[in-house]
This record gives sequence, C-alpha cells and structure tokens, in this order.
Amino acid sequence: MNAYAPAIVSMGLATSVGLTAPSSCAAIRAKLTNPCETRFIDSGGEWIRGHRVPLEQPWSGRTRLRKMATRAIRECLAPIPEASWPGIPLLLCVAERERPGRTDDLEDELLAEVCAELGVPFGEHSQVIPRGRVSGSIALLRARRLLMEQRAELVLIAATDSLLSWPTVSAYESADRVLTSVNSNGFLPGEAAAAILLGHSSGGSQLVCIGLGFGQEPAPIDSEAPLRADGLVQAIGNALDEAGCQMHEIDLRIADISGEHYYFKEASLAMSRLLRERKEEFPIWHHAECIGECGAASGLVSYIVACVACQKGYAPGPRILCQAAGDNAERAAAIFEYRTGS
Repeated sequence: MNAYAPAIVSMGLATSVGLTAPSSCAAIRAKLTNPCETRFIDSGGEWIRGHRVPLEQPWSGRTRLRKMATRAIRECLAPIPEASWPGIPLLLCVAERERPGRTDDLEDELLAEVCAELGVPFGEHSQVIPRGRVSGSIALLRARRLLMEQRAELVLIAATDSLLSWPTVSAYESADRVLTSVNSNGFLPGEAAAAILLGHSSGGSQLVCIGLGFGQEPAPIDSEAPLRADGLVQAIGNALDEAGCQMHEIDLRIADISGEHYYFKEASLAMSRLLRERKEEFPIWHHAECIGECGAASGLVSYIVACVACQKGYAPGPRILCQAAGDNAERAAAIFEYRTGS
C-alpha cells in the first residue's frame, strides 16, 4: 500500500460542451452533447460528425493544441498567485507518437510554446509525456514522485489533444473505427484540454490519489488474439493493491470508453474477473458520450469529473476508479478517494 496520497488542488478544462471545468462537468453530468458536422465525408457520402472546442478563432495544428492547453492551465492556476507560477513543474500530456495524423514536433516545440504564451518559465522537471490515453496516469505517477521526494511543492499536469484533422479521421474511418452513417461500431472524434494542480494533502476536503497501476494487454484492438482483458486486470489489480482495497469497495468507475465494442467488452471482462463480492449497483461513467474521443486529454477529464462529482455531492461514494486503455498494449488505472476535513 502506498502511504503518500497527493491531492488535487485546482482544475481547468475546455471541451466541446464547456470552456471551464464547472461548465463542462455540469454538461457531462446532465449528459448534454454538442456534436457538429466536420469538413470530412465518410465512405457513405455523409458528413462525419465530431466534437469541437468553440475557440475564438479557427486555429489548427499545434497552434490549436497550444491555445486549448493555455486556456485550461490559466483556469487551473487562477487560485495560485502569479508570482508562484514560475518553477512549478509542468507535465504536458499529448498524443502517442504512432497516432495517425499526429501533429509534428509536439515533444520538441509544444512545451516551449505553452510556456511562452503564458509567460511562465515552468520548473526544471517539466516534460512532455507522449503516451496518448494513458498519459494522465503516467503523469500522476511522475508527479507523485516529485512531491513525495520534495522536489516540488506543487506539480501541474496538463493535457491537450485533437482528433479533428483529416489525416487522423481518414485513417480511423478507413479502419472502420469512426461512428458514421455506415458504421455503428465506432467513436465520434473530439478534442479537449485539461489541467490539474497536484499538491500535498492538507487535511481538508480533497480528492486524493491512493493507488496507481499499469499493465500490458496482449490482445490490443488491432490484434486477432482473443481478448481476456489481462492488461486492464493487471493495471486495476495493481492500483487496488496500492490503495489497500478490493474491487467491491470501489463506488464508481470512470472509463475512457468512447463507443467501440472492443473497449466495452474489455471493461466488462475486467470487472467480471476482479469483482469478488456482489454489488447492487456499480455505475460506470464514460464522458466520451458527451465530448467524443479526446485522446490524451481523456485521463485528466476523468479525474476532473471525479473531483467535481465529489465536491458537488453527486458521486455515489468516496472511492473512484479511473481506467484508461490505449490503442496499443498500455493500460492504466488510478484510484481516488474523497476525504473530508474535520
């Protein structure tokens, strides 16, 4: 069991249904959605729909990623005096290198551009984490280590991603993975940016991370091997061990499932193998039904949805499992607990 549990101090979020964390989470809670026609046509001759963040200008490419990221970061750091911003390490989550249509030079340019636009020299431990949907969990692990080893008092984790480009959409549409007029087993492409500020637990009412786990799936989505959810079972099992609890003691699951049957089956198989005691109810939330598939930002969106649900009192309980599955073999899980101060 891991004794150190970092806390979420503040949040920022920009999605297709809201440009702040409170507005986005309120829309997700109400299951509001706002897909619109993209500029892309599917193989059936119909417009592909997607979830676009309503920014001030129609930026694209790396500029769009930067604008979304800085918006989320500004909201997240708003409670912190600006004089304290420099020196805070920034862990920036972006799409994995092998993602079709991925914007070029993300590792080399994006972090410096975000720092320049914000006018903030973030700390020496800042880095880009190009691991797609599991990036958030990897960033949590690295942030926890920085805090635990007292190399930072606060750590900022941000994520920005967009699947709304023709190279990306066309590759997934050709692979029958996009929800279109001729394919019901797919996702709606989306985009989002999110940010969380982690710090030491203060003893007040806070959502803290009590367990992290990682695994490798031998039968990823493009494999012909039979799916047993070994990777997700390994990731969740490791997180439960760290948290010192069992699956039936978790109150809510939040997953990055975005519409494809493979990931629903994987989540169901993992639960059937890990849940040893019967539960009357065991809800699973998947925010992609409201904001689409948002890639590397999906993990942080899960954490923010969990935090706001606990703060507002509509979470079904204090312990929440957030699970992530990439298109490759990587699987990750994070367990949070909402602790109320005396």
